Amino acid sequence: MSLEGRVALVTGGTRGVGRAISLALAEDGADVAVNYTRDEDAAAETVAAIEKIGRRVKAYRASIQNYDEDEMMVNEILEDLGPISILVNNAGIASRGNSVVDTDPEELVRVVSVHAFAPHYLSKLVLPSMRNELRGDIIMISSTATKGLGANGAPYNMGKTAQEALAQTLYKEERKNNVRVNVVAPGLVETEMGRRLVRATQGIDDLRELDATSPFGRVCQPEDISNVVRFLVSERNSYVTGERLYVNGGSA
Repeated sequence: MSLEGRVALVTGGTRGVGRAISLALAEDGADVAVNYTRDEDAAAETVAAIEKIGRRVKAYRASIQNYDEDEMMVNEILEDLGPISILVNNAGIASRGNSVVDTDPEELVRVVSVHAFAPHYLSKLVLPSMRNELRGDIIMISSTATKGLGANGAPYNMGKTAQEALAQTLYKEERKNNVRVNVVAPGLVETEMGRRLVRATQGIDDLRELDATSPFGRVCQPEDISNVVRFLVSERNSYVTGERLYVNGGSA
């Protein structure tokens, strides 16, 4: 699945699922711009790993919910690596598990901004040059939370639902420009965020305790997500757009 000659921007691309996606795209031949917010050590480690693969790579620090920072980042990527033909809107943050009545308005703004406003900003900024490429792909990393929209998670539910609505709008607008837009929706994934979630909701510190009751005898891994993404952006996917793919082992 050669991505030779293509440039990918992966938000939240230095840890967890984002790191797995960054590495997978590099392994398939793409040059990669990895976005991060705070963890410089993780950014440096991811850059080193991609350089070892033999691809061009650079880390860009930006708070993606800030349009001005996004614009600066995209302009730098265009200058450093060239036109972006793969955009993976992966960065995400969890809400605090409160009811609507107990949710701080600042939390609502922060969570919805990361999951909904930021993908809109970045799509807007990337698309003008992406349209001139032979092919473009925009991937939204959503969540199975949009299936059930459970209690005590309104900011996260709202942000991810809005992100998926953006994808549905974008694929209709950009199909004529040979841009494919798809949603990948994981369930629980073994990342630091996943471990914190399980610790907070179930009091479990070791995710190995969940393997026996998980589909296929194990908790979902970041590579399970990145393998779906690498297919969707590859030449093997010529006819899938506007779709949401659940990666949760068939869990209800």
